[in-house]
Amino acid sequence: MNQELLQVIKDRGLLLEKEIFDLVSSIDAGVAKAFLESVERLSGQKVITKSVLSKNYEYVQSFVRDLPGNDKNILENTFIKFGLSLEIRKENSVVPKAPETRSQNYRIFYADTKPDKKIEVGDFTGHFRSRYQQLQKILMRRPELTNLISINKISSERQSLSIIAMVSEKRVTKNKNLIIVFEDLTGKVSTLVKADRADVFEKADELQLDDVVGIRASGSRDMLFIQDIFFPDALIPEKTKFDEDISVAFLSDIHCGSDRHLGKSFTQFIDWVESDHEVAKKLRYIFFVGDNVDGVGIFPGQESVLSLKSMKEQYTLLASYLSRVPKHITMFMCPGQHDAARVAEPQPLIDKRYAGPLYAIENLVLVTNPALIKLLEKDKEFKVLMYHGASIHTFINEIKELREMKAHRTPAKAVRHMLKRRHLAPPHSSVVYIPNIEYDPLVISEVPDVLCTGEVHRMDIENYNGVLIITGSCWQSQTPFEEKIGNIPDPCKVAVLNLKSRELKLLDFGIEEELNREY
Repeated sequence: MNQELLQVIKDRGLLLEKEIFDLVSSIDAGVAKAFLESVERLSGQKVITKSVLSKNYEYVQSFVRDLPGNDKNILENTFIKFGLSLEIRKENSVVPKAPETRSQNYRIFYADTKPDKKIEVGDFTGHFRSRYQQLQKILMRRPELTNLISINKISSERQSLSIIAMVSEKRVTKNKNLIIVFEDLTGKVSTLVKADRADVFEKADELQLDDVVGIRASGSRDMLFIQDIFFPDALIPEKTKFDEDISVAFLSDIHCGSDRHLGKSFTQFIDWVESDHEVAKKLRYIFFVGDNVDGVGIFPGQESVLSLKSMKEQYTLLASYLSRVPKHITMFMCPGQHDAARVAEPQPLIDKRYAGPLYAIENLVLVTNPALIKLLEKDKEFKVLMYHGASIHTFINEIKELREMKAHRTPAKAVRHMLKRRHLAPPHSSVVYIPNIEYDPLVISEVPDVLCTGEVHRMDIENYNGVLIITGSCWQSQTPFEEKIGNIPDPCKVAVLNLKSRELKLLDFGIEEELNREY
């Protein structure tokens, strides 16, 4: 083995499993050195085993993919012997066969909803460890994070450094400064943000518990003084445009079965889809982003505001609408809290026991919540991330800026924070979720072209670093609950995006007589 590599192992105090030792001995010393240093930093482990590599398979895969020639072949063959797959397994991909008359196709990446099992404390620990590692890999690309070290490497002497860590605690001192406790896989450290540092204080103030961020700071292991904070963030440098002149429509919260369901207005939308209208003729995909029916037993006393008292009746009504959509248009539908699926996220497909008629619609594709759909044209990918949006309320309640602007009226501003954090629901308490020790399915691992949500019943549009945010309208008049909390819905709006020109049209299908009906 190269003496330089032996010295690296000695200096860093690493212990290598025999198979790992043999592996790094067989490849270029510089490649081996970079590999071991990165694995140690990512995992927080000094003992490097096959199990450690398996838990960090995303990094292993990306590292091997970028290697040239012989070293790449050696690593690939060795990992196969280890029983480690270098294929992406964090998402389940389904590639349907496209009709011969269409040049477009699509791929669906379902969230891993996992079978029902007893959840233990260790599942939550593993879940947050996986989330940290996923976001850590994104943040490690930030050039601003110089002198990056793990928390256990912070010495007792004053120094300038960077760390990647998760927010563990946050409190305000009597001098109005902020003390934030961060942790990574190796330990915890307290940090201070002074109130007179307005630019940094503003970033620190909006931090939520369980956010994973990069920190540039100075100080010692006793206390770090934050100089700057970096979120994982999302950016699309160049917008994807298709060659074919086709369009995509986005809507949500149909609430079939509610006594306030706007059936005539929704029928007018379906009539338009079937028409020869110039925009309708270009339509190839429709995304339905949750709360497709009103459900049963979702809240106390709900039966008093239902026109259809069973979920089967509600889904039968929904299917009667969607069965009219021309077959050359593909529809994607994810569940929301009102649908026949467990509330805990990620939500599985809508249950066939209640929604049988939906499964009979040939051009309707049921997906998980969340789900990533890639629309394809030759070598181009247009990525749509569907998420119903249960966490939007937590973002608005917890972030001062959103709370003060009453962002329920402009919900896309809350969705911006999902992209900023590269996570759909960062705080442990923001949504009910199923922990996953392999990876957190609510991490936004790939930056989408469009992030579409529902939940708030208001159409809103934002552009965040090239990502188009669309929050869906609804097909339900104001409910007694909405009236009580002061939420004013904006019903019957549909966003239609042209994939060639990227022109966005907002269409209103509301029938005035129905909208003004008194209950």
